[in-house]
Parts: sequence; C-alpha cells; structure tokens
Amino acid sequence: MIRRLTSCVLTCAIGAISPAYGQFGRGGDWTTSGNDAQRSSWLRSDPKISMASMQKPGFQFLWKMKLDNAARQLNSLTTPVLMDRLIGYKGFRSLAFVGGSSDKVFVMDTDLARMEWQIQLPGAAPQQGTPECPGGLTSALTRPTSLPFPQAPGAGGGGGGFGRGGPAKSGVGEPDQGAITLTIANAPRPGGPGGPPGGPGGPGGPGARPGRPGAGGPPGGSGGFGAPSAVFALSSSGMIHTLNVQNGLDAQPPVKFLPPNANASGLILVDYLAYATTDQSCGGAPNGVWALDFATKQVTNWTSTSGIAGTGGPALGPDGTVYVTTKGGDLAALEPATLKHKASYKAGQEFSSSPVLFEFKGKTLAAAATTDGRLHLLDTAALATPLDKSASYSSASDFRAGALSSWQDAAGTRWVLAPSAGAVPPDARFTVSNGSVASGAIVAWKVVDRNGAPALETGWVSRDMISPLPPMIINGVIFAVASGEFRGDPKLTAAQRAQRSAPAVLYALDGATGKELWSSGKTITSFAHSGGLSAGGSQLYLGTYDGTLYAFGFPIEH
Repeated sequence: MIRRLTSCVLTCAIGAISPAYGQFGRGGDWTTSGNDAQRSSWLRSDPKISMASMQKPGFQFLWKMKLDNAARQLNSLTTPVLMDRLIGYKGFRSLAFVGGSSDKVFVMDTDLARMEWQIQLPGAAPQQGTPECPGGLTSALTRPTSLPFPQAPGAGGGGGGFGRGGPAKSGVGEPDQGAITLTIANAPRPGGPGGPPGGPGGPGGPGARPGRPGAGGPPGGSGGFGAPSAVFALSSSGMIHTLNVQNGLDAQPPVKFLPPNANASGLILVDYLAYATTDQSCGGAPNGVWALDFATKQVTNWTSTSGIAGTGGPALGPDGTVYVTTKGGDLAALEPATLKHKASYKAGQEFSSSPVLFEFKGKTLAAAATTDGRLHLLDTAALATPLDKSASYSSASDFRAGALSSWQDAAGTRWVLAPSAGAVPPDARFTVSNGSVASGAIVAWKVVDRNGAPALETGWVSRDMISPLPPMIINGVIFAVASGEFRGDPKLTAAQRAQRSAPAVLYALDGATGKELWSSGKTITSFAHSGGLSAGGSQLYLGTYDGTLYAFGFPIEH
C-alpha cells in the first residue's frame, strides 16, 4: 500500500506547539525582554534551580561563545530570547536568539554550545552614532508572548506546574501526514480549544482579539499569528523581520515599523500587534510608543515631548492596555492597538525605570522608580492617585534604574526589586542588609495589605555591586549582575567609558534576605551594557560588551 504524502505548515518546528504550553519539563521559554508582557523578569519554575540546589555544589559556568559583532558606542549584544526543546528536522534543539548591534542575528544551540545559524539583516545607512543615538540594532528580539499573567507553579495546567497543556507531536510518520516542509506559510494557527467558534480560530483565550485569524489557540496563548515558529527582529532600517527559527529565512516579507536609526527598545509581539518604544528622537523618530498591526500593516504611535523613561519598553496589562513611563514624570495608560490615551499618573519627578506590572489580591498593580530614588506603587484601575511611595533608596542622582522586577514567593508574598547606585540612605530603613554598600545594590520591598490597601514595606539590601542591572528571579533565587559599567561622567565618550569599566559579575541571592549564595567571580572578562539576563532549562545567559555570550547553570546530560 502506498501512503499518500502530504505536507504541513511548520509551526514551532514540527507540529503546532504554542509558546504558552511550556517546554518539555525543563522550564519556561524567555520570549521577550523581561520574560513576560508585564516585564516581571520572573521565571516561575525550573526543574533544577531552587534555593535548596543553590546551596549545594553544581551550579557553575558552562560555556562562552564569541560572536562576530561590532559594538555600536556601548551597545553590543541584546538580551537572549529562548526556545527550549524545539522539535525540527535536525532533531531536538534548545535555542538562544541574540541580536547584535551591527544588525546581526545569532542563534545558538545552548545544549551543545554551538552556532545554529546567523544572518546579517539589511540595516540603515551607517552612522558614527553617539551614546544617546548609537544606531544599529538596539532592541532585543522577541517571540510571540501571552497577555495574561503567567501562572505560578502549581496554579493549574498540565506538566506539573510547568504550563504544558499536552505533549508535543510530530507530523513525521503519522498516517496521512508524511513529509514536513520547511516553509512557514503565513497562515493562522489552528484555533483548537481556545474558545467557541465565531470566525477563524474563535475568540480564543484571555488576551486574544476576537475575529483575528487563528486567535483561538490554547487558553492563555499568544493568540494566533502563525507563529511560535518565528522570531522577530527590528533592524536599524526600521523593518521588522519575521525569521524562521530553523534557518533564519524570512517567513514573510519584512514590514516597515519605525524610521531608520530610531533608538528602539522593548520590542514585543502579542496577538498580531507589535509594540516598541523610541527615545532621544534618534533618526528623526518622535519619542513615544509605536504599534504595528500585522493584519493591516498599519502603524500608530503615541508621542511624548519629554522622552521615554527606562530600558524595558512598554509593559502590557492582561487586558492589553499599554503602560509606559516618561522623563516628564508621567506613567501613561494607552489603549491596545490605537494607543489612545486612557489615564495617567503624574509623579512630579522624572521616571528612571520602565513600569513593571503584577497581580495583588485581584488587582493589577504597577510600580516604577523616579530619579529621586523613590518607588511608586499604583493601582492601574485608579491610576491618578498613588497607593504608596517609598523613601529614597538611592543616593546617586544620575543613576537610572532602567527596569524593575517582581515575583511572588511560596508563601504568597509579593516582592518588587530595583537596582540602585551609591550608598543606600539610612532613611530608607531596609530591614536586612548584607554589608556596606558604596557602589550600588539590589534593593527589595514587600507589597503588603495595609488597612485594606496595597502598600510598600522595606525588605532587604544586597551586597555592594557596581552598576547593577535589573535582577531576574527563578524559584525564589535572585540572579543579579554587577554590570561593571562606568557611569560616573556622562561627558566621557563611549570608548572612554568602556576603558574605565570593570568586568561584570553574576550573583545568586536568597530571595528572602538578599544573602549571597553564589558568585561567578572572575569568569566574565568584560562589562555589560545593552543586554541583560535571561534564563530557561536550568541555564542563564548574559551578553557582554566584547561580544561574548556566557552561559551558567546546571550541566545537562548529553
């Protein structure tokens, strides 16, 4: 009997695999800057990394790889985004996708520490650039990301809390499936269990936009777009490239998004919509938030005359509302897609970080830092009036926190973390310290219920760190990077700042006390600037100024 061979669309390699489903039990994918749409930098679960395992031998430096990228001013490698256990024609792969400032995309097999593929994107006309407008590729890559708050471990779903809704499947060898093509037809993902019929794909789960092709998908999924099999890159030309994760080929023609050489950050894709922010009016691009609807190719933007604050880009609420901070002291809420202004909070001080969103007792709260070293806590349902403001936690007036992090411990306590610079003022009254701080530190607050309303309660201060980056949380372990970047004199050129910078150091800290559990010591030989930490599959990744990608974690069996 002759089997009839048919071809199928490659969606996340072989078979339709949603990014919301988790990753074969090794931990979740890191799909965008800050890990999720709310920019929490919290990886909810991991099979090996925990408070208990970090107090035993095993966690270590794994490998490093020098990438062929030329730094632009202080920019070099972007924060890696991850795809764990891709099933493809080459077998199983765990991949890291890294953008290079010279308009390159690098894809590494993280299990075998080898290059899977790399491409050169068409860029804008070369410019010398400045620290404020470096040119080149400036935003991290992204994969489709879900809008709803990710579930904490054990909060439902299959896979023992890892979020997998079902086993991966392959079309190879199954009846009437036959061979697999390596072409991503820009076709919608099948609707599946995402909701009742009512248009292609149905209304879908939370966060999906009704009426969009393929918006059904699994509950809580990214909602359509044919895509967990694609990674998205925003080049200096202002074009978004949709790249096949298997080989880097264009899955569809590039789409115009921004003016060339715009200083973009925080690229994120949710349900057919791409968002990013621009600052410093680089390339003539107005400061603000930008949205691209892939279904219509229409671009809209919301502008800020004062400039966009922070490095994390826009944070998205579970209903799709876009939140952004400005250098004029506004935290603005914007409608999805249209970016029409909904509400604002006026801090009376320049913001120094992007916002982070999180859930607390059924409310969606936002937190952001200002340049006077204070943390502002807000209820997004009543944005105009703050719930609480902290005492000043940073003594350096020229420090910019960049971004914040948030997580919830096993006891249900919500934490908010921020990098600081200089000594921590005594008036901040943190309850736990870990030695004297002169250069900077990670500081932590608890969010508590005070007289029926959310409020901030001081927690701990970490050990001393030079120019710390926003931290990352895995299973109650805080991973923080002392970036080593010299930030003392803004008048210095990028080359002079690079010369005065020190090698970065990665630390693991106790999430409850900030106590140091582990340090990378002298392993890293350059400083970090444009990138940050990401993690998945019991491994952490950090890119440095000299174009080296480092991996730390627990070794895996090959």
